[in-house]
Amino acid sequence: MENKTEVFNIASELLEKNAKYRKDKVAIYCGNKRVTYGELLENVNKFANILAELNISPKERVMIHLSDTPMFFYAFLGSIKYGAWPVPVNTMLNEEDYEYLLSDSEARVLVTDKNSKAAKAKINHLCYKLYADDFLPYYLQKASSEAKTYPSKKEDIAFWLYSSGSTGKPKGVPHRHIDMAHSADNYALSVLGLTQDDICFSVSKLFFAYGLGNGLAFPLRHGASVVLLSQPPSPENVIDTVKTFKPTVFFGVPTQYNSVLKRMGDSEENPFKSVRICVSAGEALPPEIFKKWKEKTGLEILDGIGSTEALHIFISNRKGDIRPGASGRVVPGYEAKVIDEDGNEMPEGEAGHLIIRGESVTKGYWNRPKDNQEKFLEGGWFKTGDMYSTIDGYFVYQGRGDDMLKVGGIWVSPVEIENVLVQHPAVSEAAVVGHEVEGLVKAFGYVSLNEDFKDRSEKDSLTEEILQFVSERLPKYKWLRDVYMVEELPKTATGKIQRFKLRK
Repeated sequence: MENKTEVFNIASELLEKNAKYRKDKVAIYCGNKRVTYGELLENVNKFANILAELNISPKERVMIHLSDTPMFFYAFLGSIKYGAWPVPVNTMLNEEDYEYLLSDSEARVLVTDKNSKAAKAKINHLCYKLYADDFLPYYLQKASSEAKTYPSKKEDIAFWLYSSGSTGKPKGVPHRHIDMAHSADNYALSVLGLTQDDICFSVSKLFFAYGLGNGLAFPLRHGASVVLLSQPPSPENVIDTVKTFKPTVFFGVPTQYNSVLKRMGDSEENPFKSVRICVSAGEALPPEIFKKWKEKTGLEILDGIGSTEALHIFISNRKGDIRPGASGRVVPGYEAKVIDEDGNEMPEGEAGHLIIRGESVTKGYWNRPKDNQEKFLEGGWFKTGDMYSTIDGYFVYQGRGDDMLKVGGIWVSPVEIENVLVQHPAVSEAAVVGHEVEGLVKAFGYVSLNEDFKDRSEKDSLTEEILQFVSERLPKYKWLRDVYMVEELPKTATGKIQRFKLRK
């Protein structure tokens, strides 16, 4: 019988064995910097000691607003080791967003850069701002490289994330020490087969749940190395990083795969020769991008679905078992069901609400009783807000619960129409939403155009051509009423298209 009262601190779990057996192995590559496992543990201990010197109490929040650099690791793991709760946040928000996040989390410490928008936030309860580009490195040099481990248990909270929330204010999502180990021991092993010989590179940043698993938990849990890109992940930066550091596991989201494909264009060169496995999450991967990526690089992309609340991917395609257009099968360590409004399981092929269960799923949002009541169901099930159907054990994404369209009394998936739209040579990206016409919901398309078509003067005829293209490929109830051309589609920081903005 497992002892739930024994000490389990995920920072020590991720670091100490590595520092003992792989002391001189490079854990982190970042630009010209190399950090070995030995140095990583020392710097994490030093950060923990800085918190002790500042008299921060265990369980107090340390907000981390940093790009992907070794300092993120020191602050995140140093806080956990000390017993404080690190809260990584999106680096692309406004001053008032940071004031909300600092106030909602009641953070006592903020780790950021001197001129960041987060640094300008004014909050009364915030005691310390530690600037990573100013005096923090100086304090790290002075601090002791030995530190005590806070005697936490598996079930204790270790850190928070904030859900990006496609609508409304972000919600605090506390995760326990065991959560990170669970996703690294299940998804990273059973789906990716991660070993100490791997080098991981995640285009999604560390402050996202997806990036935090890809770039921190997975490599450290299995003694692998990670490549960090501290600059914005432009296609050029991504391709250069892959060429320079030769990662073996590459993580992205569909938008990034698409932009990298466009950047590679017709060039014969394949910069992804070192990569053995590609992963996508964040939103459903269009089959067209899967097909083009395989043609260009010879690599299949393993599409999956995860969430901030579950910490990482819980349904995924895997090598030798890929169904383009589907999110795959349930990852070991998780359960998933598709249900109707009354909680009954849906028959195969019919769309319903996806609910999941597993050790890494948060026990609830911070101070959000109403949301908790709606989203966390009896028996430990979490309602993801995604609509899915199943076929032969594979889960097929049908859109967000609030993105699904009911046209003529039939549920229509915007994703299905979008997947057809992007096959048209003129279309770069597409989003489909419902607008009311005479009191009835009709499907409308919004598209951004590929460069070669942007100057096409007779836009009306192009609209007709795209509408015709869709109607030849889909049943009549899925046809578009109209299509609008836009410069760019609205997106979240993770690159997910915000359909709700188009609905307005």
